[in-house]
Amino acid sequence: MTPVQVWQFFLSGLTTGGIYALIALGFSLVYNATGVINFAQGEFVMLGGMITAVTMSAWHLPLWLAALVAVVATTLVGLALDRTAIRPARNASVVVLIIITVGASIFIRGFARIIWGPDERPVPAFSGEMPIGIFGATITPQSLWVLSATLIAAVAMWLVFEYTLMGKAMRACAINPHAAQLCGIELSRMVSWSFGLAAAVGAVAGIVLAPITMTQYNVGTMLGLKGFCAAILGGLGNGIGGILGGLILGVLEALGAGLISSQYKDAIAFVLLIAVLLIRPSGILGREGVEE
Repeated sequence: MTPVQVWQFFLSGLTTGGIYALIALGFSLVYNATGVINFAQGEFVMLGGMITAVTMSAWHLPLWLAALVAVVATTLVGLALDRTAIRPARNASVVVLIIITVGASIFIRGFARIIWGPDERPVPAFSGEMPIGIFGATITPQSLWVLSATLIAAVAMWLVFEYTLMGKAMRACAINPHAAQLCGIELSRMVSWSFGLAAAVGAVAGIVLAPITMTQYNVGTMLGLKGFCAAILGGLGNGIGGILGGLILGVLEALGAGLISSQYKDAIAFVLLIAVLLIRPSGILGREGVEE
């Protein structure tokens, strides 16, 4: 194995890791506001890619407009999930709420299967497919779109939470929901915002990923699990940690597939998850002994 090959695997892993990072960011958004792990996050990724592909082929929309429609539609699905399933059960235990998100994931996946069928749907590359050389290795322009989307999402979330009233209110709910309510912050509204933002981020991940792997009604299941592993690795509830965890997981998967065997690619994420839970349950950037 030459250094150039290792570098190539590293670059490929960054692309996959960027997708995991966006999904992990969605997990962190919902977890911070509700304390719930939203296992429907992977379906938001699927919806972003599928709606983009379908609107382009059926309605002949340009890529940018189809992507915008996909983000808006997926955000509405996230808000609907909160209003119809999470909010009515807000007094239930966290375990019940998590089971509700699992059921929502199955429902969304099944509904997509009925509406769009089992076939894969292509989405054209945003900037062509001519590889770009970087120090002897190559990377596709679409990979740069993935990494750019990850960077923009990270910066946008940081700006929202640091400099906007809504972001500060969401942080207050995450730190102490009861105190936040005493200060006049409407907890249910913040939960709705968290689901909407998580759905939008998931849709963006699905849109930038679709030109690389195509999209299908069931792609969200494994992506959601990998994103969850990334969130745990970085520190559940820590957005920056989730992004870091996603990038690390993507690189380790690519290196493991290239240096060992591609048969173990999916197992790497879950082995890493078990190791993190045993060694440092709070994750890389999580705080020990503190409930996020």
